Formats: sequence, structure tokens, C-alpha cells
Amino acid sequence: MPSIFAKKPLAQLLGEANSTGHGALKRTLGAGNLVALGVGAIIGAGLFVRTANAAAQASGPGVTLAFILAAFGCVFAGLCYAEFAAMIPIAGSAYTYAYTTMGEFVAWVIGWALIMEYALGAATVSIAWSEYLNKLLEVFGTSIPYNLSHSPFEHAVINGVTQHGFINLPALLIIVMLSLLLVKGTQESALFNAVVVVLKTLIVLVFIAVGWQFINPANHTPYLIPADAVVKNAAGEVVRTYEGWNKHGFGGIIGGAGIVFFAFIGFDAVSTAAQEAKNPKRDMPIGILGSLAICTVLYILFGHVLTGVANWREFADPALGGEASVAYAIRAHMPGYGWLATAVTVGILLGFTSVILVMLMGQSRVFFSMAKDGLMPKAFSELHPKFNTPYKSNLMLMVFVGLFAAFVPGALAGDLTSFGTLLAFVLVSLGVWIMRKSDPDQPRPFRSPLSTPAFPLVPIMGAIVCTLLIVGLDSFTLQVAFAWMLLGFVVYFLYGKRNSMLQKGIVVVPTEMDEEAFIKPNSPGSDY
Repeated sequence: MPSIFAKKPLAQLLGEANSTGHGALKRTLGAGNLVALGVGAIIGAGLFVRTANAAAQASGPGVTLAFILAAFGCVFAGLCYAEFAAMIPIAGSAYTYAYTTMGEFVAWVIGWALIMEYALGAATVSIAWSEYLNKLLEVFGTSIPYNLSHSPFEHAVINGVTQHGFINLPALLIIVMLSLLLVKGTQESALFNAVVVVLKTLIVLVFIAVGWQFINPANHTPYLIPADAVVKNAAGEVVRTYEGWNKHGFGGIIGGAGIVFFAFIGFDAVSTAAQEAKNPKRDMPIGILGSLAICTVLYILFGHVLTGVANWREFADPALGGEASVAYAIRAHMPGYGWLATAVTVGILLGFTSVILVMLMGQSRVFFSMAKDGLMPKAFSELHPKFNTPYKSNLMLMVFVGLFAAFVPGALAGDLTSFGTLLAFVLVSLGVWIMRKSDPDQPRPFRSPLSTPAFPLVPIMGAIVCTLLIVGLDSFTLQVAFAWMLLGFVVYFLYGKRNSMLQKGIVVVPTEMDEEAFIKPNSPGSDY
């Protein structure tokens, strides 16, 4: 029997990637769709919430520099994802890349970790979606009853009466609606996502354009938080100090980068759609790196305007800014534009919607690939006879993610989503390095720059930066993540290893091949 570290042959992966007909995903996505998917996954509440958090906790107006530093770290992983996605255009993302570079067990580990990023992430974001839906309804003088918008484990005192949650109905409904949309078709889902992306990006651009007129240059001086800075509330009480190397000055840029880094998470989800891209060799790098570049520019401009309109100290006072910092800045410092504060709440809702959609899509594609390999039940790889989507995977995710969203508090998830993402980033970066050594002659339509087999700078930096960010997560998150991974080991040895196609020596040969898409080494049309 093969070792648990046996690798899936690259030739087999390429064959699966270029198969057509029954059992194969349809190639319907162009470069524009992929960029929209990336922007849809990246711009969520992170832009509206993390910006003010980083400014208040570490960076001050220098949050723009924190965004640049965080983007710099993301670029390393993004370049590695782009190289793999163009070379091996198959669903599964980091799971698939690990399978052919580091073996089955490592592939299982990353596939199991991706559940934390996509499935758990979708549930957590849907809970936040429910919360912001209520914020929007409150503008119009109404709201969803507490017991129908919170889990049974939550309670609150409202007008002197203790209210208990029963079910988070809005969170459940958004999961159901988006799951059914994904069942209907990838192209329809991509079109819906593109519309949402345009709307929420428009809201961001309007805030930047209008807010630019209200920038007070004094709010940008000093540009970095002084070491002796303190923030006091209206009563004169100190609510925040800035002790610690990463809480002020240039160190605050690094501390702020750690906060806003997670606002960039999502571009990797583009790679899960590689098997549905029309021209993956060209379009996947454009989708991954293009969405990252667009969001970086928007983040920097947004941070500059926000900290110019309102002083960063205001965001540090929970009674003023807090999580509603952007809406507060508009209402307090941009007279006549109260409607824009409401539009920002709509933008946050739209951002959440596209993030949930892309996460559910990404998880279903990871399960699709794992089921093809026998590591997950076969049902996850079955395609709808009409829509050609992994509908059983979508429906099962709808049930499990929906139950989590409906009955579990969002705070329970913590930073587990970030752990799963960062672990994927580390392994993809290492995978590029390994494949440069093991398969140096394999055609690579896109190559991460400054990376030779002898000195792969980009993969090394990607692995180092993301490992440091994992170490920087709080101890509770790391403990829960460790327990989750242990559970994954048990599932692998009880189910995955016993049903693995590779362990059984079964090679799945696609019945139909897209000859034009398949490029053989050293053949005409190959870049290398």
C-alpha cells in the first residue's frame, strides 16, 4: 500500500484539469469574472471595520502604510497561488497543490484546514450579515426581534427586559439563498457576484470622493502614533494607552499590518474556480493578482480619507467610533451626507453577501476535489445533470453551515478562519518551492518572479511571513485550531486513508479531454 505521503501524479492532475463532458465542471468564467470573484471575497466588513481598528489600536493615520505592508505580505502568497493555478487549473486550490507536491496526508491536512476558512468563515460572516441587516432596519425605525436574530446561547437586556435568542433566521436565510444560487450555476453566481461587487465598490468610491473634501490635514499630524499618546473619553478617563513596540511609531505600522492583513483574505478563493476558467493559463494570474491590486489601492485611499475626516483618537473611544466608525465619521464630520452613512451600512451588507457566496463556492470546490480522490464521500463530487454544478456538496454545506449560522454565536469562531487561510498560504508557498525542484521542466504559463530552484525568494518570504502571522494569533485560537486538526487526523485514518483512490492504486482516467487546453512539455504554445 502506498505511503500516506504518496503524491498524486502531476500528469493525472493535468488530465483531470482538461477533461470535458459528463462529470467535469464547465469552463464559463473569464478574467473579469475571476477578478470580480476576488474583489467579492476580499472587500467585506474588513474595509469598513479593520481600517478604523488598526488606526485606533496601532497605526493612527499611518494605517495607509500598514495596508501597504500587509499587501506586500499577501503578494508573496498571491504570486505562488497564481503560478499553481495557471499550471494546474483544477478545482481544490491549496488542497490540490499540496497533493502533488507534499503528498496525500499533507493535502488532507490543508483540505481539513480549509473548512475553517470557507465553511466556518461563511457561517461567521452570515451571523455578522444578520447583525448589520438589523442596523440598516433600525435606520427605518424597525428591526427583527431579538429571539429571531440571535442563537439560543445569546441573551441581552433590552429596555430592562432580558431577551433570549432562539434562532438567527436572517443568517440562515442568506446561507440558503446563496447556496441555491450556487446550485443553479457558476455563471449565474458569478453574474450576481459581479453586480454586488460593482455596487459595493461604487459605495466605497463615493465615500472616497465625497470624504476627500472633508479631510482636515491636522488629523494627519503626526502621521504615526507617539509613544506617550493616550486617549481619554468625554469624562476625562483614559480608555487607551500605547505601550508596546507595535502600538506606536514605526512599530505601529507592523502592528496595524497584522490587524488589516485579514481584510485581504479572499483572493485565494479565486484559485478554487480554476477548473471553471475559460483560459486558466492567462486568466487565473489576472484574477488573483488583479483583485489583490484593486483592493490594495481602494484600501489605501479609504484609510487616507477616513483618518483625514475624523481624528484617529475618536475611533479608539468605544462611545464614539467603535465598529460603526465609518458611519460615525460621516455623521459627525460630513454634514449633509447622512444618507452616505446609510449607504455604507448597505455596502457592508453587500460586502458580506459576496464574501459568503465566494466562501461557499470555494468550500464546495475543495470538497469536489477531495471526493474525486476518495478522501470525502462520493456525493460531494456528483454534478447536477442540468446545471453541471456540485449540487449535493452545495446542499450539504447549506445544511451544516446554515445550522451553525442559525444556532451558534459568531464570537465562537474567533480567528479560526484566519488560521486556516494562513496555513494554506504557507503550504502553497512551500509547494511552489518543492515543485520548482521536483519538476523544473514543467510548463509554467506564469512564474512567480525572483524565484529560482536554488533561491526561491517569493515562496520563502510567503512561508515566513504567514508562519509569523500564525504564531501571532491568540493562544485560544491556536488551541482550538490544534484540536480541530487532531480531529481531522482521526477522520483521515478512519475514513480518508481507507477510501483513498491513490491508496487503492486506482487511477481515474478522464473519458473526454479538451485537447486545446492541454499543453504538453516542450510543445508548441508552451512558454517553457
